[in-house]
Amino acid sequence: MRVDFYQLGGLDPARAMAQLAGKAVEVGLRVLVVDGDEEARQAQSRALWELSPEGFFANGIAGGPYDARQPVLLSGKVEPVNDAKVLILADGQWRDPPPAFERVMLLFDEENIAGARAAWRMLGEQDAADRRFWKQDDRGRWVEGP
Repeated sequence: MRVDFYQLGGLDPARAMAQLAGKAVEVGLRVLVVDGDEEARQAQSRALWELSPEGFFANGIAGGPYDARQPVLLSGKVEPVNDAKVLILADGQWRDPPPAFERVMLLFDEENIAGARAAWRMLGEQDAADRRFWKQDDRGRWVEGP
């Protein structure tokens, strides 16, 4: 399983999540976004709807009648009822994913850096984890690096 660590700079966390989820949806993958904060999930839903003037990414907040049909499902739990292959941990908190996921993205800021480092070390002890680290350059693009 590939695990990407995204260190958020000045970018709004909801917007960063929307950009990453949008790229996954564009290539035909379903996404589960997990955040323990209900208000954050509302902001993430708005960010997905408002991502660009040309379009939006349909999404839903878990607990509705159409959860299984959502290309992007926002939830407080790691339950891929929408058959997601991509898991975005948007609140900076590591949660062990079920094997159904092909890729996990952990978004974290300065407040959650200690937890991200602990998850990085823990995953380094597992042969099945392909870890990558991403940060933003001065133009706001994600670049891989230390």
